[in-house]
Amino acid sequence: MSARKALGRYGEDVAARKLRQSGMAVLERNWRCAEGELDIVARDKDALVICEVKTRRAGRGGTFEHPMSAVTPAKSARLRRLASRWLTERWLSRYGRPPCGGVRIDLVGVLLPERGAPLIQHARGVA
Repeated sequence: MSARKALGRYGEDVAARKLRQSGMAVLERNWRCAEGELDIVARDKDALVICEVKTRRAGRGGTFEHPMSAVTPAKSARLRRLASRWLTERWLSRYGRPPCGGVRIDLVGVLLPERGAPLIQHARGVA
């Protein structure tokens, strides 16, 4: 596994743990289809939540690109398409109707400082 993939996997593990601690149920991780991948699919009460996870390592002197800046309008549109596909293929085939609380797309940013615990930011309804 490359260092980049290992960093991403670690960030997703941290994010999944944070989501569970906040009361959400993680339904699926790393769901793939021909169009792309969803990092985490979760449930927050009656809402279905698609979580994009972005992990960054702080550079020397504390400089970094904030994980939240990585979600562009094109990335948001792709997440909406993937969410629709997951909903059709995985949710509707099982339950026959959309989730009562709707579908939300969240972003979890994980920043790994040179020292200390990861810094986690969860932004709800980003796309």
